[in-house]
Amino acid sequence: MDNYKGRALNLKEEISYADGAVISKTLLKKETGNITLFSFDKGQGLSAHTSPFDAVVQVVEGEGAFIIDGEMKTVKEGEMIIMPANIPHDVQAAEQPFKMLLIMIRSEQ
Repeated sequence: MDNYKGRALNLKEEISYADGAVISKTLLKKETGNITLFSFDKGQGLSAHTSPFDAVVQVVEGEGAFIIDGEMKTVKEGEMIIMPANIPHDVQAAEQPFKMLLIMIRSEQ
C-alpha cells in the first residue's frame, strides 16, 4: 500500500472492471481511516449495511445508485456523496459499470 504515497494517481486507470464482480483496492489503511477504490460491474453492488462512521464517496467513472435510508440517489462521475453513520445504505451499479473512491474516517464526531 505504501507504493501509492508521494505519486499522482489516475483513479480511473488504477482499477479495472471484472465481469460480474465488485473489485476493491485499498490505497491507504490507517487506524484512523481507510481510502479504498472500488469498481462495480453493471448489475453488481454492495448490499444494505451500516457503518459507525460517516463515509465520503467520490464517483470517478460512470454513475452509481446509492440507497440511503430507503431513498435512492444517483451520483455521477465527478460528484460525491456523504453516507451518514448508523444509517442503512447500499450501493448499486444499476445502469452501467462505475468506479468510486471511498474515504472512511474513523471518528465519532
